[in-house]
Amino acid sequence: MRPLSITSPTDFGCVGVLMGGAAAEREVSLRSGAAVYAALQRQGIQALAIDVADNAIAALQGQKIDRVFNIIHGRGGEDGVLQGVLQTLAIPYTGSGVAASALSMDKLRTKLCWQGAQLNTPAWFLLNTPADIQACITALGFPVIVKPAQEGSSIGMSKANNAAELLAALQTAAQYQCDVYAEAWVTGAEYTVAILNGEALPVIRLETPRSFYDFEAKYKANTTQYHCPCGLQADEERALQDLALQACDVLGIKGWARVDVFIDQHGLAQLIEVNTVPGMTDHSLVPMAAKQQGIEFDELVWRILETSFA
Repeated sequence: MRPLSITSPTDFGCVGVLMGGAAAEREVSLRSGAAVYAALQRQGIQALAIDVADNAIAALQGQKIDRVFNIIHGRGGEDGVLQGVLQTLAIPYTGSGVAASALSMDKLRTKLCWQGAQLNTPAWFLLNTPADIQACITALGFPVIVKPAQEGSSIGMSKANNAAELLAALQTAAQYQCDVYAEAWVTGAEYTVAILNGEALPVIRLETPRSFYDFEAKYKANTTQYHCPCGLQADEERALQDLALQACDVLGIKGWARVDVFIDQHGLAQLIEVNTVPGMTDHSLVPMAAKQQGIEFDELVWRILETSFA
């Protein structure tokens, strides 16, 4: 890992830690934000904790800040909207810009970009209405996983093993008012790769007794296992890290991110999605990977904040 580029806490000026938001991931964001804010304070960095409910412009009005640590997960914070506001106000911020954030938040457009770059991602089928279900079954078979295209933290996702479950999954995902798609179920091992300033951190293998790595497994269950080292051979891990970096480059991602990927039963890596504002809670994966690299939480927060100078 490269040396720190900023060595004095005063060089950051006053940092606004933007958290909360109005999306389904609000509570997770508040927890991430509280952890980031505490880490900045411990390191002598002047910081303001700012809860953005539903209007970023109103939340920033009258605040004398020099830069933003954006830790708002989901729509409104991770989808280019907040990034556009901050650029208009000429406030530097952590992470990716408008275009990369917007593309990455939309899982369907992400998959299309990866497909265009000849990177593997599971087959999918767009579900506009219940009338699409039979065609989806013909195209993908079962099982499938149904996802709202613009939600994170596995919110609104369901596994479907038959037509009745597929209809129920569509109805669940449709509540989130964005495109809904079914994705071919991948049998294999699940991994995640954190990216920090253009470098890949150690790979984590995820294991859960639940049907998939859902919201419960991510934030509440004590049965989820995180393997880091991930168990891959050194050359296999490097290949997965290189793939994650390539997946981010295709989308124009900068600063930091986390790429989710499966290795299927044939040994083929299948890209699932990328998060441009990953979680920073006590259950989160980026801090876990950083720690394996020898980077403790406070240093990780410092390094992410450095991306606001890019």
